Amino acid sequence: MSDLLRRVATPCIGVCSTGIGDDVCRGCKRFCHEVINWNSYSQEQKRIIDARLDSFLVQVMQDKVHIVNADLLAWQLQVQRVRYPLHKDPYIWLFQLLRAGAGQIHQPREYGFTVDVNWQDRSLLALREAIDREFFLLSEAHYERYIGRYVQKEG
Repeated sequence: MSDLLRRVATPCIGVCSTGIGDDVCRGCKRFCHEVINWNSYSQEQKRIIDARLDSFLVQVMQDKVHIVNADLLAWQLQVQRVRYPLHKDPYIWLFQLLRAGAGQIHQPREYGFTVDVNWQDRSLLALREAIDREFFLLSEAHYERYIGRYVQKEG
């Protein structure tokens, strides 16, 4: 199916923090106004938000892990019954795998990836938490640079 025809699913993971005052959701990393207005956005608007989130996550992932066999990763995701967006970058798939079962993976190469030498001293659970934290910080910095400073001036 063409990307233009594909409906963009909500990135919500059910851990919303915008309701408690965060400008960026700690769960899905969308900006507060994006969470609030998601259902009123066009598919194109949703695609733009989704692409930004994907680019931030891929950037963070590529710094910490390396996919050596995307076919093996896809096969393992299917075997482990982990849902993943086939149309997206394999680093997005890998994040889904880490989210679902980082504590169960003992030999990353058997799943089609390796951990960067600078991160090999951490467990995959700790690595997943570091990735999620950096993903959040990147989203938050983007919000502050391009959105927040204008919102604060208006208020």
